[in-house]
Amino acid sequence: MNLTGFFSHSKSLLKLTYPILVAQLIQHLMGFVDIVMAGQVSTVDLAAVAIASSIWLPLILTIYGLMMALAAIVSHLSGAKKYTDVVEQTYQTAWIGLALGLSLIGLYYLVTPLIIPFVTLEENLGALMFGYLEFVVWGAPGYCLYLVLRNYSEGLSYTKPTMIISIIGLIINIPANYIFIYGKFGMPELGGAGCGVATAIVYWVMFVGMFIYAVYSKVLKQASLFNAFYWPVWREIKYILALGIPIALSLLFEVSLFAVVSIILIPFGVEVVASHQIALNFTGLIFMVPLSIAMATTIKVGYAIGNDNIQQARDYSIYAIILGLLFACITATITVLFRVDIAQIYSNDLPVIELAASLMLLATIWQFSDSIQVVCAGALRGYKDTKAILYITFISYWIIGLPVGLILGVTDWFMPHMGAYGLWIGFIVGLTVSAILLSWRLRIIQQRIVNKVTTKTVNV
Repeated sequence: MNLTGFFSHSKSLLKLTYPILVAQLIQHLMGFVDIVMAGQVSTVDLAAVAIASSIWLPLILTIYGLMMALAAIVSHLSGAKKYTDVVEQTYQTAWIGLALGLSLIGLYYLVTPLIIPFVTLEENLGALMFGYLEFVVWGAPGYCLYLVLRNYSEGLSYTKPTMIISIIGLIINIPANYIFIYGKFGMPELGGAGCGVATAIVYWVMFVGMFIYAVYSKVLKQASLFNAFYWPVWREIKYILALGIPIALSLLFEVSLFAVVSIILIPFGVEVVASHQIALNFTGLIFMVPLSIAMATTIKVGYAIGNDNIQQARDYSIYAIILGLLFACITATITVLFRVDIAQIYSNDLPVIELAASLMLLATIWQFSDSIQVVCAGALRGYKDTKAILYITFISYWIIGLPVGLILGVTDWFMPHMGAYGLWIGFIVGLTVSAILLSWRLRIIQQRIVNKVTTKTVNV
């Protein structure tokens, strides 16, 4: 490995990564704040917010994944200095985002009356849960348009606005929760459902913040969104969806896998479920590190490819994987040394703490494969190879990882069932297979581009 090249590329990657990482952590912190503030009202309010969030987050994450395609597209076009095309593609993605945001509102009012008769929840719990969802959906268009502007800015290699806007969102989220949960300043007292109002407000504030930045930012003038206007063009929208839908489904496969495992563990008892959720929540926070590196890698690889610098794209891919593994060493060491202390932050129940700490120990193994697979996926997005990510993640998680977890966790086919341990070993297997296959796919794509360039040169 060329150390000089590694340090220079890592410095460039980290410059893009740290604002994304801060923004991602703040997004998680907002959800944590909602749960804590709702819990101060009552356990029912806490449960309502938790259940509503578990319904809302997969929807939002799916849209989030779809919008990530814009960062790859913009970075390619930016590398090729095609700034007019950057603006057009951003407008087309904005039409998609607006349509999805409005569709979520319509979906709520269409589906909710049909499912309410079949939902067997305590009356107040159901009212609070549906109240949260009814309020938060009105923030969906704002959030979708914020994601468009975020990926537009990040695709042009400006990630700090994402961090700043996220901080502003958190600052607004806390007092907004207080006002609408407890009915302050003349507002209605909504309890846990008030978190839905606060979240919707934050979504629109984040969009307005990014919009103001796009209007007045000097660094974005080269691809200003306000010098021209573009109506929807189906050909362009179809192209964006072709890139974005596989990314969205890949995220959905991963999120839904962890949700399904949580449900599978319910018969094992409250303590097992609680331990699983604690370990999962902490490892989810750690996952933000390689995910942020992956997002920066998409931008760097896309720019290099757009600039016809295939060697630089390859270097960024390799060095990003190494950088991700180095951070995995750090986070794994922290997890091993402080896993009990971390579990104690979440619970005072000794059996829960012990099991959560044991599961975190297993998580130190998957942090390495998880880092490799997510960074490779980020590099592949930079190469605009998103369908492969979809196929590989589905096979790795659902065809291999989950069955292995079920066999080890809930059956006695080969040994006495291992419960949560077996299912977490399934996670390790699935993520390891994903890391191997995505690394293999990345190498194929890189070699394919080299062969294409070589053939073109020979023909000339």
